[in-house]
Amino acid sequence: MSRSVRAGLFGACVSGLLLTALAGCAGGRRAPPPSTDIDEDMLRADIRVLASDDFEGRLPGTAGEDKTVAFITARLRKLGLKPGNGDSFVQPVPVVELRPSADPTASVSGHGTVRPLVYQQDMMLWSKRLDAEVSVAHSDLVFVGFGIVAPEYDWNDYAGIDVHGKTVVVLVGDPGSAGGDPKLFNGHTMTSYGRWSYKLEEAAREGASAVLLIHDPIATGLPWQVIVNDGTTPQLELASVEPNAAPAAAIEGWLSKPAAQRLFTQAGADFPALVAAAAKPGFKPAILPIALDAQVFHSLRRFNSANVVAVLPGEKRRHETIIYSAHWDHLGRASSAGNPIYNGAVDNATGVAGLLALAQSFHRTQPRPDRTIVFLAFTGEESDRVGSRYYAQHPLFPLEDTVADINLDALQVGGPTRDVTVVGFGQSDLDGYLRDMAALQGRELHADPHPELGGYFRSDDYSFAQVGVPAMVAFGGTDDAARGPAFGQAQSDDYYAHRFHQTSDQYNDSWDLRGMVMDLTLYYHVGLRLAQTRRFPRWSAKSEFRAIRERSRESID
Repeated sequence: MSRSVRAGLFGACVSGLLLTALAGCAGGRRAPPPSTDIDEDMLRADIRVLASDDFEGRLPGTAGEDKTVAFITARLRKLGLKPGNGDSFVQPVPVVELRPSADPTASVSGHGTVRPLVYQQDMMLWSKRLDAEVSVAHSDLVFVGFGIVAPEYDWNDYAGIDVHGKTVVVLVGDPGSAGGDPKLFNGHTMTSYGRWSYKLEEAAREGASAVLLIHDPIATGLPWQVIVNDGTTPQLELASVEPNAAPAAAIEGWLSKPAAQRLFTQAGADFPALVAAAAKPGFKPAILPIALDAQVFHSLRRFNSANVVAVLPGEKRRHETIIYSAHWDHLGRASSAGNPIYNGAVDNATGVAGLLALAQSFHRTQPRPDRTIVFLAFTGEESDRVGSRYYAQHPLFPLEDTVADINLDALQVGGPTRDVTVVGFGQSDLDGYLRDMAALQGRELHADPHPELGGYFRSDDYSFAQVGVPAMVAFGGTDDAARGPAFGQAQSDDYYAHRFHQTSDQYNDSWDLRGMVMDLTLYYHVGLRLAQTRRFPRWSAKSEFRAIRERSRESID
């Protein structure tokens, strides 16, 4: 409002009125409600704190967890949110920590040769068995291709062989995404069968004693050093057995690609030929005439970690919920000399700070959204999503009434972009909500340029998808608004090559957070629109999660 207009109104109010009327007129001018805009200053300050050395890498079960949970809880309480678990902001997650107590050992014998596998160079091994020492002795090796049993694709890599007591050697990806055949599985886009966690689970169901995944930096999108970094930090397992879960194989692990090639040569097998055969229908497992001896050593500790949960009750349909999620954990301290800290600034201090910024914006929203908004900060995402998996088994809000999950993981720190990258593009009609809101920002939606890497299955959104809740994960794209797509892609490539899951993932004051603010504004409006409609988003007809959702809501719809 201009100064002249304000003066005119004030003069009109004064003239011809008594003092009491003047007071009434002045009192009738109400201050505008607080802005729902994303607060960039708060966002930056929260990232800086969460990624500081004081938080010790935010490893569950350490002082870093205590500080992180206390910080998030205090911020949510200060923002005016209500506890999401009765009168508590915490959902305890019972876990077992498996911490390496000594380097694992392994060797492969056969054809008169015993070849040691060098820790961190040739292999990374671990066990999910809750014992201080786990071993396999002279376990015969079998190459089972992609290690997939998928009746709907008429595919069974374990057909005709009994792998009980044996060690299976497995490729990552699936025959479509890694094999390059667009007619197999979902073509270039990885299915959930391509996940390495699925391969470990399937091998256990088949009775294997050990599982060795062959690392491929192209198929995984990760350099070997990331595998090493993840494998040398403590891992968490849920203390309770998940429904229908088979006991894990005694030993699980990764082989570097060069080590795998040497292993096949030792067995007298043609590695390239077998890999090519594995991607074709009719593949038969190949027995490798060599055997594995391996031992894993670790200490065990049981404790409760914490999911942090807050709620903004809906105005009309508060039993229906929209969830915003982000994981608060990272890798703690490195085991190398000097114990440098994995501060996880991008992964995922940005996501937690974004969650808090959205909580503030929704708390300031007037009128209050019709549906309830839930803010969930998960533990243990870096340990195969233990926090979100636990929540999916023990939901605080009914899953059938959970409208959607919007997951925040590793947000954009490189400035505004003209596009938005959708991981799992085409999975559900959440894409439509996102497209409509992005258009109002003058931005376009693009599918993940690397669907063969299976990014949709790597974060907490997947825990919701597995129980049928439509889940969205999106990022600021690579078309940098000032410098174009080549620059944006180079920045993304540099992050994954040099900072992802490395101690170099540090906060930097030079970050341009305008892009992150744009993205969070987008996610706010998607959630608000979902909160104001009576409609439930649906999985697409081709989605593997559609049937799960339909079963959960069949008595409601």
